[in-house]
Amino acid sequence: MNIVTTEKTSTSNKDKPTILIVDDTPDNIMLLSRLLKDRYNTKVANNGSLALQIAQSTPGLDLILLDVMMPGLDGYETCRQLKANSVTADIPVIFLTAKNQVEDEAMGLSLGAVDYIAKPISPPILFARVATQLTLAGARRQLQAHNENLEKLVQDRTAQLALMQEAIIMAMGTLAETRDNAAVSLGDHHIRRTQHYVRALARHLQHHPRFAADLTDENIELLYRSVPLHDIGKVGIPDRILLKPGVLDREEFEVMKLHAVYGRDTIMLVEKHIGGTNGFLMFAREIAHSHQEKWDGSGYPDRLAGEQIPLSARLMAVADVYDALISRRVYKPAFTHQQALDVMRKGRGTHFDPDVLDAFCEIEGQFAAIAEEFRDAEPDA
Repeated sequence: MNIVTTEKTSTSNKDKPTILIVDDTPDNIMLLSRLLKDRYNTKVANNGSLALQIAQSTPGLDLILLDVMMPGLDGYETCRQLKANSVTADIPVIFLTAKNQVEDEAMGLSLGAVDYIAKPISPPILFARVATQLTLAGARRQLQAHNENLEKLVQDRTAQLALMQEAIIMAMGTLAETRDNAAVSLGDHHIRRTQHYVRALARHLQHHPRFAADLTDENIELLYRSVPLHDIGKVGIPDRILLKPGVLDREEFEVMKLHAVYGRDTIMLVEKHIGGTNGFLMFAREIAHSHQEKWDGSGYPDRLAGEQIPLSARLMAVADVYDALISRRVYKPAFTHQQALDVMRKGRGTHFDPDVLDAFCEIEGQFAAIAEEFRDAEPDA
């Protein structure tokens, strides 16, 4: 069978809607083309297969007028395939057919057609139905564009709020760090380093059977964001202890240990103020309160042991101790990466969760790279 396609476009009508006419009878194609040519651009196909090709290759196709009884792919199957293809699924389809029984119309509409016009064709009905569906399709496109713009606006505003939240969190965490005389390096990047250490550890443990349920992508991001508040409780420690240029005595250390309690209580006040908690505040509270606990129960403030210690705090413990070891302090020089590794390994099963420490040893190169990327500036001589 010969296949004939025609397209009527010109500079003057380039903005007119484009309609694809699908019918295997030349007289029907000629009639529909003549009726529609003054109002619309038209394309034609005399079988379902060609209709599918044209629909998929014609950007901006606005409507399809589809016969049902055609050789090869009939109209119903053609419509079914149009709606199954994401490229053509949103193009409105109107059936034009001599099959005018109720069950025929029900079949067409169930396949996704928007209307069903019986032959012989009444021009006023054709014009009205086509105009209605084109108007509805245009309204749907406008609504979709509006929704997409609104979604982008919400995403942009959410990103701005998240950035502002991160800045406030970083400022609060940095305030606590800068009050601590232990952080003597200029431009101290302890917070940034520990954030990245914790995220690297969490990602490495994400598929470990002990931790997979807790270390979802969402939770890892929340952990990353909560790390800056791990020492927020230090703002409550007296300057005479916090700023002491040397090792604390027993009594002073007992006071210093209270920063874990102060940190927890501060975050609990926030939770009380907002009338509940969320993942970010929960992790921040856990880390602030428990990152000084040890696996064997010898840590503080509650001498928790093993699984009693929240996973977030166990991750933070590894990150915090490693960073303390490689950083210069008033009471010690900076350890090398290898020296820090040697010390950390000795804490496996005593200070640190064995599986978390093993993960640290497996990705110790990432820790070294993070430490180098966020290295502190050297003090002036």
